[in-house]
Amino acid sequence: MSEYTSRTEKRRAQESGNKKQQKTKKPKQKKSIWKKILISLFVIMGVGLIAGGATAAAIISGAPELDPEELMLAEGATVYDINDNELGRLHGAEKRSYRSIEEIPEHVSNAFVAVEDMRFYDHMGIDVRRLGGAVVANITGGFGSEGASTITQQVVRNAFLSADKTISRKLQEQWLAFQLERQYSKDEILEMYLNIIYFSSDAYGIGEASIRWFGKEDLSELTVADAAVLAAVPRRPSFYNPIDNPENVESRRDLIVGMMEDQELITTEEAEEARNTSIDEQINHTPADDTIGHTSFMNHVRDEIEQIDGLSIGDLYAAGFDIYTTIDPEAQEYAERVVQTDEFISSYPDNDSFQVGFTLLDNETGGIRAMVGDRHGEEIEAGFNYASRGNGHPGSTVKPFMDFGPAIEEHDWGTGHTLVDEPHEYASSGEPITNASGNYSGEVSMREALVRSLNIPALKAHQEAGVDNAHQFAERLGFDFENYYEAHSLGAFETSSEKIAGAYAAFGNDGVYNEPHSIRKIVFRDERELNLTPEPNRAMHDYTAYMMTDMLKGVLTDPRGTGNQANVQGLPLAGKTGTSNFDSDTRNRLNIPQGGVPDIWFAGYSPEYTASIWTGYANNNDGYLSGAEHEIARHIFRIVMQEVHQGMDVSDFSRPDSVCEQGGELYICGNTPDTPPEPEVEATISDLTAGFDEDNNQIIVSWSFPEEEMDGVTFTVRHGVNGEEMSEVQSSSDQQFILADPARESTHSFEVVATSDGQPIDSAQTSVEIAEAVEEEEPEEEEEEEDEEIDEDLIDEEDSTSPEDGDSDSPDQPSPPTDGDESGDDDDNDDSDDDEEPPSDSPEPPEEDESDDDDTEE
Repeated sequence: MSEYTSRTEKRRAQESGNKKQQKTKKPKQKKSIWKKILISLFVIMGVGLIAGGATAAAIISGAPELDPEELMLAEGATVYDINDNELGRLHGAEKRSYRSIEEIPEHVSNAFVAVEDMRFYDHMGIDVRRLGGAVVANITGGFGSEGASTITQQVVRNAFLSADKTISRKLQEQWLAFQLERQYSKDEILEMYLNIIYFSSDAYGIGEASIRWFGKEDLSELTVADAAVLAAVPRRPSFYNPIDNPENVESRRDLIVGMMEDQELITTEEAEEARNTSIDEQINHTPADDTIGHTSFMNHVRDEIEQIDGLSIGDLYAAGFDIYTTIDPEAQEYAERVVQTDEFISSYPDNDSFQVGFTLLDNETGGIRAMVGDRHGEEIEAGFNYASRGNGHPGSTVKPFMDFGPAIEEHDWGTGHTLVDEPHEYASSGEPITNASGNYSGEVSMREALVRSLNIPALKAHQEAGVDNAHQFAERLGFDFENYYEAHSLGAFETSSEKIAGAYAAFGNDGVYNEPHSIRKIVFRDERELNLTPEPNRAMHDYTAYMMTDMLKGVLTDPRGTGNQANVQGLPLAGKTGTSNFDSDTRNRLNIPQGGVPDIWFAGYSPEYTASIWTGYANNNDGYLSGAEHEIARHIFRIVMQEVHQGMDVSDFSRPDSVCEQGGELYICGNTPDTPPEPEVEATISDLTAGFDEDNNQIIVSWSFPEEEMDGVTFTVRHGVNGEEMSEVQSSSDQQFILADPARESTHSFEVVATSDGQPIDSAQTSVEIAEAVEEEEPEEEEEEEDEEIDEDLIDEEDSTSPEDGDSDSPDQPSPPTDGDESGDDDDNDDSDDDEEPPSDSPEPPEEDESDDDDTEE
């Protein structure tokens, strides 16, 4: 019983114990659940932090490098003239005038710090306090509703990142800002910021904005009010643009002035003065001038920049350096007027394809003072420059440096050295060469051959100097030949007015050559200077240069010279014409008349300047030069050279001690002078003519005879009619005979016999035919109609409408010559006799395939 009881009790006791145990376990189980929750949260947070950190690390790792090159902000080059006066600035996509922090007044930088980043000098690129406020604003208003970018962050954003408002970009911006602060000082960062910020489409950076809005290039002139306007704009450039929205910017200006006052960056008095400044009086809008002008010259500057190791065309618009050029703005502008307008020359062809290449050099340095490479004034940046790029055959302009100059150098010729003008040929091919006139002059001096532009003596001089020596002489003057050909002696190759000017300038500079150039030096932002003025090189002896100059003076002053129209009275000048020609196939295909030529040149120099002019067509198929157009190059030379020497006291070319003179000819001192043979004067009758003067009913017979042979000479005139025997009608020293009332319907023959000491020395005959006199018929009188009455007043009125002036409008009346047309025929004849080269079968360089390559060049 007891056992049972005990078992029962034991079981009950166990059950009771189990229940108690269950009751005590419940709170333990609840505590475990919260623990699990906390652990789970920590795990999730840890995973989140790890994942976030990994994500942030991945985003930061994708940030660009802090490349110092990217912090060199783009700024166009500033260009200066020969007198170091600013011509203007080149502009790329961003118009900027870079300024160092030392140039920026403290109150200007303080204005930006006050409104953009008041704790700029305290943080390390990220303003944590400002960032917290921005986070709250972005939570309540959406991401991107308020920024917290410091000045440092704005620098890296503009230099390295896009403007997208994304978390990724913001993280990269903060990271790069921190890195930037580690590598650069606060002043360096502030300088970057003030130069990088955008103000408007024509103003990047504070320097450009100051010029555009206030007309102030010197930043020290900026007032507190100006500083506040500048600081107001970057937040919303269009809305606060002071030109378009002055009221908006004035309101924000005053706000910023107040912030500067609150931060004790300015005094109360300065703040009050700034707020009282009228925005209209404050703004002085100066629009950006996107062009410097003088496109041909500036295109040449660009060409030279491309030749400099380490620089490119892009640097002109980004590197911010200063270019000191050789240009004389007054000479450049005048040359542009002469070439690109009809103000001075009226004979320019009315053809868009007609072009001019003009170059003006300073003899002593080779600096280009003016360059015009387009006739029509429609020059484009990096367009074709007809002054600096080879486009025409130079013809006889090469004779000083391809023929006679080398001969003087090699053989010490004097100006009186004689050459025989006779049938001749190229040594390399045996092909004949002719003068333009087709005639020969026998023995001529080198001076006469050059003045008259004779081809055969020029080729002979080239051959005697040696083809190789002649080309090497030209190469010392800036020319470059792949191969040497005899045809080069007469200009059968393409070149430019710049090249020709460089060669001629050496003759005017005592034989010293300076490569033509447009840039003197470049000064970089860091004050480094790159000197680009070429070194002078002696290309020939001083005696060669002077003797050539003395001979070339005759081209302009000697009546036989081909360049008389280029002369400027009272100014010492030397120069040479040049003409190329079409080959016969081109002439026939394009139906080009005699006298029509593709290229006309003139190159010449004074002791100070050299000018070279090419005239022609962009394409030979587009036209030809004829008549008064042959004179254009000479007119350009004369007009420009006269202008650029105004006010100058120009002395004649100085003869070196190495040159002596005898009998009007020059020679190298110490040598035997070359004296040209005295021309034998033939005692002959010339130019015998007989003409009938119908008005006075008389025949006038006239002739010529050498004046130096007139001593003791008598002229006997004999006359006969219709073949009958002649009889003596006059014997005297007169060189004219007049026969009064000659028989009509007859042929009158005359013979003039020159006698000396009773002996005949020459005779000549001529004749003239006189027709029957024509009697003028009386006009038939018109029958008057009896019924028609004539109003006398009407007759008077009709008479008054037909004055003598009325004939001037008749198509039969020739129009008066325009400028450049006077003596046009004479000059054309001169060109054909002495200067223009006719086509010939002379060999040409095989590499040249121009349409006129088979011509003889002048």
